[in-house]
Amino acid sequence: MTPSAYEPTHPTALAADAEAPPPSATATATFGMGCFWGPDARFGATPGVVRTRVGYAGGTEPDPSYYSLGDHTEVVQVEYNPDTVSYEALLDVFWANHAPFSAPLKRQYRGVVLAHDDQQCEAAKRTRDDLESRTGKAVETAIETLDQFYLAEDYHQKYELRSTPVVADELEDTYGDAFVDSTVAARLNGFVAGHGEDDEREALFAELDISPAALSEVRRRL
Repeated sequence: MTPSAYEPTHPTALAADAEAPPPSATATATFGMGCFWGPDARFGATPGVVRTRVGYAGGTEPDPSYYSLGDHTEVVQVEYNPDTVSYEALLDVFWANHAPFSAPLKRQYRGVVLAHDDQQCEAAKRTRDDLESRTGKAVETAIETLDQFYLAEDYHQKYELRSTPVVADELEDTYGDAFVDSTVAARLNGFVAGHGEDDEREALFAELDISPAALSEVRRRL
């Protein structure tokens, strides 16, 4: 990684992260929606989502990796503030952004809800049934209980943002190992992929303590 010449005012936590609720105050959802790069970006730009990460789940093989996936599926894990966004609202994003009526060609990319508790499982089944009733089509997406989540390799995390290296390098210099769980990184990962509303972007840009060069590169991607 190339060191950044810019020295942020808050080297350990940008303001948006300092204000984000801690993991103890969030809930977690896990979804398989095909290649996990896209869902990571889409959920990252969703208001109420605090953190995102991608990984492997839904299988039985221990310690999967990208090149030794076994029977696992690529998934995105979403930490969200339940006072701001509901699990049902996240399910709306989920159903609208994968192919629920198509059987997966590969287990790696299947659509699946991996519920963290009975309430999530019931909500997923209810919304699945509603989708089938509205469309008259059978949903192929699986609904299962999450057993274990395995974090994917660093180069998969915030992939769209990493494709903007001026910004990603600066944020990794700022956050170190905390980059993956940064709210700022999640938002910017979504914004550079084309998600989010203009007012949401500008509100974040106004409080970001990043270099002018990095901010300019983010705007170039919009």
